Amino acid sequence: MKYRSFGKSGIQVSEIGFGGWAIGGSWGPQQDADSLAALHRAIDLGVNFIDTAAGYGNGRSERIIGQVLRERKERIYISTKTPPLPGDWPPSPYDKAEERYPEKYLRENVEERLKNLGVETVDILLLHTWTRAWNRDPKPLRVLHKMKEEGLIRMVGISTPEHDQNSLVGLMQEGWLDAVQVIYNIFEQEPAAEFLPVAESKGVGVIVRVPFDEGVLGGKYNENTRFSEDDFRSRYFAGDRLQRAVERARRIERDLEGTGWSLPRIALKFSLSHTAVSTVIPGIRNVWQAEENTAVSDMPDIEPSLMEKLRKHRWNRAFWYGGK
Repeated sequence: MKYRSFGKSGIQVSEIGFGGWAIGGSWGPQQDADSLAALHRAIDLGVNFIDTAAGYGNGRSERIIGQVLRERKERIYISTKTPPLPGDWPPSPYDKAEERYPEKYLRENVEERLKNLGVETVDILLLHTWTRAWNRDPKPLRVLHKMKEEGLIRMVGISTPEHDQNSLVGLMQEGWLDAVQVIYNIFEQEPAAEFLPVAESKGVGVIVRVPFDEGVLGGKYNENTRFSEDDFRSRYFAGDRLQRAVERARRIERDLEGTGWSLPRIALKFSLSHTAVSTVIPGIRNVWQAEENTAVSDMPDIEPSLMEKLRKHRWNRAFWYGGK
């Protein structure tokens, strides 16, 4: 396992982290025993960065991770997220920041994060979504920075709103953020234009999510794949989306013929290819996935000629999240 600096924080994190959404149960049935085994195996293989959120199984993911933290002696860094109070997701530009993320709520929510994880300080606290309209007066970030001064949070950040990831660029430039979480994969390459260079120049730690585009870049879906109604993917791949995504994934696979690369491994390596990236957090829900994903760290960099081909697979889609 290779390690990278997390922005200017001074800590070193495994370049392959552990994405904890699926172990909360939002990707179909999940046994806690499988989740625990996957977490332990990932740590055995050098993973020291785990991402979770309040909304991953209503705290289930956090509680499972907390159990593992109590059982391990290694220093594991945890990133978790606080959602806004109920309302539009992503937030409407007419929403007021102090109404969706009021101070009393933020403090109570962070206390719940600490309790679920069994820790006294959250390494990284991310607001789970945002709207550009709040950049002029980011009141919730002021509250989090107060909590940072109080020792409840080590680093403050935001997970990008999927439809407007560049809404965080100004906040990074103004020094509000210690960490960001962003979508960057073979299909979604726009962050390379401005977002990632700004993060790197400002010393902001970058967590890359969705390296497999919710699974299709893992090469395991086809046009006939179906998801249960309670599975997030049933909304993400609604209508003809799955067919369109699978067709594009197959084009990538054709470019990989004779290279020795599989689609999931090249997808992870691509997300790691930008020097601004601190860690990539593929979703992991069993031991096999822990082993497959961590193995990518020790693989060679992508050859320039192949990278040039992969860059041609960027896909400027409409907003897919939220089932619309």
